[in-house]
Amino acid sequence: MSTAMEWMRWRTAMEQALYGTEGFYRRPEGPAGHFRTSVHASTRYAGAVARLLAGVDEALGRPPELAFVDVGAGRGELTAGVLAAVDPGLAARLRPYAVELAARPQGLPERVVWTDRVPEGVRGLLFANEWLDNVPLDVAERDGDGVLRYVEVAPDGEERPGGELSAADGRWAARWWPRGERVELGGPRDEAWARAVAGLERGLAVAVDYAHTAAGRPPFGSLAGFRGGREVTPVPDGSCDVTAHVALDSVAVPGVHSLWTTQRDALHALGVHGARPPLALATSDPAAYLRALGGAGEAAELTDPAGLGGFGWLLQAVRMPVPAALGALAGWQTL
Repeated sequence: MSTAMEWMRWRTAMEQALYGTEGFYRRPEGPAGHFRTSVHASTRYAGAVARLLAGVDEALGRPPELAFVDVGAGRGELTAGVLAAVDPGLAARLRPYAVELAARPQGLPERVVWTDRVPEGVRGLLFANEWLDNVPLDVAERDGDGVLRYVEVAPDGEERPGGELSAADGRWAARWWPRGERVELGGPRDEAWARAVAGLERGLAVAVDYAHTAAGRPPFGSLAGFRGGREVTPVPDGSCDVTAHVALDSVAVPGVHSLWTTQRDALHALGVHGARPPLALATSDPAAYLRALGGAGEAAELTDPAGLGGFGWLLQAVRMPVPAALGALAGWQTL
């Protein structure tokens, strides 16, 4: 049994386990050493983000300097991939930022600004790929009387009920997650996203993550751990990733033209399709056929609705028109 001095609420435990001195995201191998994101699955993902960046550039009237802000940059893989994919004319005006708490990795292009803060007053594309699911948050469970209480956790992952919710967390739960036995209190994520979006003078902000909206909250929550490519018990000792899906509807900044969609639909709009190449190409150019077949397989993985294609995308156009490639997606609204 863990001693009383070791118990803490999940938000504090996650903060220490993920971002403390010995935290999971400070480890030298980085996230790619433990799990596979869309960025790691295929260079086609960075290519799609580069096309989206070009669309943002056009919608903004091709400003003298265009920012690409990669929030939760890991080891800079997406930033480097986008730099490699954009055309030279855009690259000459591009100001890339990689926002991450870990130390700057070796080999990243020198022009990339490595920072632990989202820049302010920029114009361009802010892209957060699997960032919000690692913003620490508290967890609550209903007691025998149906009252929500904070869940406290020990370093070995053992849990116990804590005190009743603060007024702010109670209001958040009543509005955004009124049903279910276990609630993941997303206020800190709402605040983190609002701060990130506020850094844009004009531009498009995109959050991509494991997600749910009010119609599909998980009744017992989604808190999980990952280590070495496997899902494990979420133990807040720095040995594994600790993550929870994102309530993307609560995260969205009010008063901004916005869209919730799936990765499958977003990537289709950006030209990523998993269709097999024509068989005739196998005869006329076997090498080209094999390359196209491999690319189709990667695209299929990125857009699989039962896998990466089922990720949620929140897009918010801040004082700018919707980029042309995304204009045909249904559901744009001003919140």
